[in-house]
Amino acid sequence: MVDYLKHGWKPERGRPSGDVTATVATMLSDIEVNGLAAIRRYSQDLDGWNPDSFLVTEQQKQAAADTVDVDLLQEIDFARAQVENFARLQLATMSDLEQETLPGVVLGHRHIPVSAVGSYSPGGRYPLIASSVMTVAVPKVAGVRTVVAAAPPRDNGGIHPPQLYAMASSGADVILCLGGVQALAALAFGIEGLDGMDMIVGAGNAYVAEAKRQLFGTVGIDLLAGPSEIAVIADETADAHLVAADLLGQAEHGPTSPVLLITTDEAFGRRVIGAVEEWLTMWPTAAVAGAAWREYGTVAVCIDADEVVEVSDRYAPEHLEIQTVDPDWFVSRLRNYGSLFIGAESTVAYSDKSIGTNHVLPTMQAARYTGGLWVGKFLKTVTYQRLTAEGTKHVAPSTAAIADAELMAGHALTARIRLER
Repeated sequence: MVDYLKHGWKPERGRPSGDVTATVATMLSDIEVNGLAAIRRYSQDLDGWNPDSFLVTEQQKQAAADTVDVDLLQEIDFARAQVENFARLQLATMSDLEQETLPGVVLGHRHIPVSAVGSYSPGGRYPLIASSVMTVAVPKVAGVRTVVAAAPPRDNGGIHPPQLYAMASSGADVILCLGGVQALAALAFGIEGLDGMDMIVGAGNAYVAEAKRQLFGTVGIDLLAGPSEIAVIADETADAHLVAADLLGQAEHGPTSPVLLITTDEAFGRRVIGAVEEWLTMWPTAAVAGAAWREYGTVAVCIDADEVVEVSDRYAPEHLEIQTVDPDWFVSRLRNYGSLFIGAESTVAYSDKSIGTNHVLPTMQAARYTGGLWVGKFLKTVTYQRLTAEGTKHVAPSTAAIADAELMAGHALTARIRLER
């Protein structure tokens, strides 16, 4: 049995509240019918933002770049290079296929990039620069022809300048200064001469996530993301203060971000709890991180390593760190996580910002059935067939027989016509 020294993380399926669902449905319907006029109304009411055009000009992009410290520009460029490089490496593993499976029967598949992708980057409590890189640069590496990036205005002054630079330098073809549900609606339905996108990616608040859920089908989406999560598997060999810092580092995402420590050593678990409280006396975002820790923080003590794996896979955390004497033992057994951080030198912050892997990851137990955003998400794997008369002799009889049994006489006829020829 698991002994919880502290229990706050209750895995949920991510159903939105009725108020959020109704509000988003009303907004999307309004914007689909009334277009730009409705977008302007919501942008003014919610963000105090109603420019002549929501499209960012080249002059505005350059002005933003000119205001950013040169050292920061270089660090953003470094992060973009890592993201692009890893995406290219992933792309290289995806091969087209063509194979003769029977005499005269050739089957194959091709990976075809999505044509148009909308990239949304949050800009509320934190203007996520790295998110702009990861959701623009990766589809461009995949071969997406058109990427339209969007982020909300900040302090009535347009997009946060480093965030705008990240979008532009990552290859965004068009940039919208527009936030929230109205931004996703603009990406889905079109705005100011832009056609709607085929796919929308990126994180956001509960309203953004609900907009993606309701727009799915009209457009493709990457995944539905809830509050950011972290779990740390650690034993007595780990540094309690380092583990506590990593927990609080993710907790600063928001007051509802779940954080979880899983250990087999009760004394270590209590040391981490004490270390968290020590950190909170000086933590720079203690108001947010402390709230998340108090309400959603969990410390689980397991009987043995097998139970640690069982508990971790049940929670299926977005981010999972392993700080143990033998991390590879866990690596070979764990199945449900968004991204894995192996060893004390690996921390979620590296992946969140600049190491090259993508930080758009499954939350709310979605890691049970999907991974996160990667270059393959922007590729459609489509199949094809090529047959000769010899191939027809092999497959037409079974096709006709199965079609007859399904009472689909027309299908059977199309096979028999070819066989008789």
